[in-house]
Amino acid sequence: MVGIFGLLQAIADAAKLLSKETIIPLSSNTIIFIIAPIITYIISFMTWCVIPFDKYIVISDINLGILFVFAMSSLGVYGIIMSGWSSNSKYAFLGSLRSAAQLISYEISMGLVIMPVLTLAGSTNLSAIILGQTDIFYIIPLFPSFILFFISILAETNRVPFDLPEAESELVSGYNVEYSSIGFTFFFSRI
Repeated sequence: MVGIFGLLQAIADAAKLLSKETIIPLSSNTIIFIIAPIITYIISFMTWCVIPFDKYIVISDINLGILFVFAMSSLGVYGIIMSGWSSNSKYAFLGSLRSAAQLISYEISMGLVIMPVLTLAGSTNLSAIILGQTDIFYIIPLFPSFILFFISILAETNRVPFDLPEAESELVSGYNVEYSSIGFTFFFSRI
C-alpha cells in the first residue's frame, strides 16, 4: 500500500501511467488512435465549464447549463467509438459498441429523471437549480427519482453491476484494450 491506508495509491498509479511508453499497434489507424482519447478528455472537461463551484464561482453561467452537460456527455460516445474502431481489433470494436449502446441508453433515462428537477427549479441554469434548493434539497421530495438517477450514474460509469461493456472475461477490457500510458488515462478522465 502506498501511503497511510493506501491514500496515495491514486497518485502513484497516475505517476506510473504518465511515465509509461505509449504503444501504438501497427495495424491501427494511427491518427484516429491518438485523437480518440484526446477528444474524450477534452469533452469530459468541457462539462466542468458550466458547473458552479460556489454562488458566483462558475466559468460559464449559461441559461441552458443542464442541456450543455447532457450534450457534452452525449458527445463522449464519439471518442469511445473512435477508439474501438481505430485500434483495428475486433475485441476493442465490440467493446466500444457495447459501451456506446449502454451510454446512450442510460443517458435517455437520466434525461427523463432530470425533468422533475427542472420543473421544481423552473430553470435549466445550473446556478438557478442550486439556488432553488435553499429551502429544501430536491432529493427529499424526489427521492424515487434520485434512486433512478443513481442507477443511471452507475451505468454511465460502467461500475458494477453495469460493467458489461468492459466484460473482462471475454473482451479483456472493452474499447481501451489497446491503449497504454496517457491515452489510457485520458479515457478514465470521463468517469
